[in-house]
Amino acid sequence: MSIAERTTSATRADRARQVVVTLAEVFCVVGTLVGVGVIGTRVEESSGGALAADATLLAPLGPAFSIWSVVYAGLAAYTVWQWLPSVTTSPRARATGWLAAASMALNAAWLLVTQQGWLWTSVVVILALVLVLGLLVQRLADLGAPSALAERVVVEGTFGLYLGWVCVAVCANVTATLVAEGVDPSSPLADLVAVAVLVVVVGVVALVLTRTGRRWTFAAAAAWGLAWIAVGRLTDAPHSVLVGSAATLAGVAVVVLAARARPVPEQARAQVS
Repeated sequence: MSIAERTTSATRADRARQVVVTLAEVFCVVGTLVGVGVIGTRVEESSGGALAADATLLAPLGPAFSIWSVVYAGLAAYTVWQWLPSVTTSPRARATGWLAAASMALNAAWLLVTQQGWLWTSVVVILALVLVLGLLVQRLADLGAPSALAERVVVEGTFGLYLGWVCVAVCANVTATLVAEGVDPSSPLADLVAVAVLVVVVGVVALVLTRTGRRWTFAAAAAWGLAWIAVGRLTDAPHSVLVGSAATLAGVAVVVLAARARPVPEQARAQVS
């Protein structure tokens, strides 16, 4: 039975989903307060500075992280949106609620484990976050393009930005962990590895766009992260013209891929059981 064919009356599962999403949002807010230094150590200062903007070749420059303000605002809006009576039993609320809650919990968990300096654990957490968000966006694609503006902005927009940014962040996270383990970020080999990772990022973006259709918020967030990696490597330490140029080309490639991707169909093209 497809989501669209399910009962339109709120069930216990619907109410449980709403409560869990709300609790996950609260947990996410607490984690954010820790990560920005209100009740903990700022991310860039935690883990011995391994996650600072100048720690690795693939670390985006500081202003890049302002995108989190938009994502967090979107998650808060999503939490409110899914409580609206007209939304409670909607296909998008049912398809995304549990995954949205998982993504918020993983986000907070990542911030908390980096406080402890557990970098390899943070890699596992952020990889899980990418998988959860990828599945969520795939479900949105299966439902087709939404007709309501709120769904376009609050659901499609928020999770598109979220996934696009995390696709870039996971590479920076892995690189930071390797550098913390003793890999020299200034060696010629490190430059080549960084370029290879950027190619992988473009490949992942291409895969997502192929599977889910044209998603400008997703592509914009990925391009944003890549652009700030380029700025960082061309203007800040560690300097690398090769990596900066490769990141610039990767950002352009992401935008081109999004422009060439097929539009998201107006009607659901698959059933989500």
